[in-house]
Amino acid sequence: MAYHSIVCVKQVPDTANITGQAMKDDGTVNRAALPTVFNPEDLNALEAALELRARFGGTVTVLTMGPLNACEVLRECLYRGADRAILINDRRAAGSDTLATSYILSQAVKKIGEYDFVFCGRQAIDGDTAQVGPQMAEKLGIHQITYFEQIVDLDGKTARLRRNVGNGWEVLQARLPVLLTVIDTANEPRPSGARKIMRYKRARVVDEVAKDVTAGMPEAGEKAQMEERTRRVEALKADGLLMEHWTMDDLQADMAWCGVSGSPTKVHRIQSIVLKKEGFSEIPPTEEGVKRMIHELIVDHTLG
Repeated sequence: MAYHSIVCVKQVPDTANITGQAMKDDGTVNRAALPTVFNPEDLNALEAALELRARFGGTVTVLTMGPLNACEVLRECLYRGADRAILINDRRAAGSDTLATSYILSQAVKKIGEYDFVFCGRQAIDGDTAQVGPQMAEKLGIHQITYFEQIVDLDGKTARLRRNVGNGWEVLQARLPVLLTVIDTANEPRPSGARKIMRYKRARVVDEVAKDVTAGMPEAGEKAQMEERTRRVEALKADGLLMEHWTMDDLQADMAWCGVSGSPTKVHRIQSIVLKKEGFSEIPPTEEGVKRMIHELIVDHTLG
């Protein structure tokens, strides 16, 4: 029996390089001002899906929601062996918190149709909430297993799966479909394949083609640009290199649950904490010593 896996991946700001421009005035992340990376545990989720396909057969579909440059992570997935890549990109989804994001992704999973597994990284490094995966499972009405490490056995529509519980592990049995949130100890993500890079480096969504044509033909008229866009899109489609691009309309999403209006979470401030002090301070075990330590922590804004 072959299994269809859906992997949710995310392009995230590189949290090791946070700057003073990390937030907009409305409390949302200024992603354009930050370098981006492939969310680390999403790579583990992708690897888990690829390993499942190698053992039991099937297909792997990758799904991401984000701006146009999030296509970079989709191409990275194709380089590693994914079969199908889908971008969800719509201005109306901007500013979505975990509740809105999980709703939009669950609508996309429903649109994809039949599936057996949904793989997500345990959490994204830009929010560290670990909420999107479990919230998706609730909205899809399917079983979920968090902190996933390994498929022990798979028999028809029944899976035995190992999850990490911190100081050990446990094996759970679940009926498919099931959503799994994958941790970094589950596997070692494979590198990109050279042949796949050569094949999929030209993979694009339609809007990327339009952007490339506009940049490459700035003096051409609108009709000439349109003809060139059509020619390139048809060529990509013929070569199997046209990635799918879905909007909120394609997902038949209720806009009350999307974007800023569908996001009850509000971020008021982001701070970059830098610990500058070197060495250590010896605190005498007296009431005066403890008072002095607390005063120092308050002055340094460690407390309060």
